[in-house]
Formats: sequence, C-alpha cells, structure tokens
Amino acid sequence: MGFELRDHTADVAVAATGESLEAVFGAVADGLAAASCDEIPAENGERFSLSVTAENREALLFDYLDELIYLRDVRAELPVDHRVDSITSSEAADGSAAWNLEASARGVPLAGVDAREVKAVTYSEMRLERTDGGWEAYVVFDV
Repeated sequence: MGFELRDHTADVAVAATGESLEAVFGAVADGLAAASCDEIPAENGERFSLSVTAENREALLFDYLDELIYLRDVRAELPVDHRVDSITSSEAADGSAAWNLEASARGVPLAGVDAREVKAVTYSEMRLERTDGGWEAYVVFDV
C-alpha cells in the first residue's frame, strides 16, 4: 500500500491505496510531498499536529491536502512523513454530517530542499472509494 505519481497534462496526479481511510489519506499526503521534492531529508524538521473538519470524506481529503499546502507556504516548511491518526464522522443536531481528521507531519525547512511548487489540490477527477483490500484515492494537483 502506498502511492504512485502519475503525469496528468500540465499537472501531477497521485494514485494511492491504503488498508484504512487513515492510511490512504496519509499515502496521498506522502505523494504530495514526493511531487514537491525528489529527495526528502531523513532527519530535518519538527513534527506538528493538524486538525481538519469537512462535510464529507472527499471534502475532508481535499481540505486536508489544501491545509498541508497552506502550512507549507506560511511555515516555509515542506510537510513530510504524514501520519493520519484518526478520521471520524458525527452528525450535528440539524442532521448534517461532519468529518474530522487528526494528523501530524514533519516540517522540513524549504531552504534545505530543492522543492517544486505544487500550487493547489483540485477536485478534477478526484476519486476516493472503498475496495475489497481497503481504500483507493486519486488526486490531481496543479503545478
């Protein structure tokens, strides 16, 4: 289980698999890091935590990846070594659903890596589905 980078016209796509929803989210995030940088330093950077909430699973994946890109920009660190600790859903009093993600990553200073700019995550062709072996995801990034 893991990820594979795929060419996509002027963009780059990540196809990922995981035994659990948490594993496939983490694999897509690792794919985002790989799309950003050929070599990731093994020991630089401190771990940080993040939380994301969205109205459905696909929006949660989008918002998680979008948050990683945002944190890269404001922290000047490339998030790597992703760990998605939990993904839960709950129903609000009005009947709407909320999906929550708790995760962490290691922030490698951008000054220490030769990073390419991944501008944004897109909903174009995004796919997240359960399979017999776990989960599969496909996400296109604007570069």
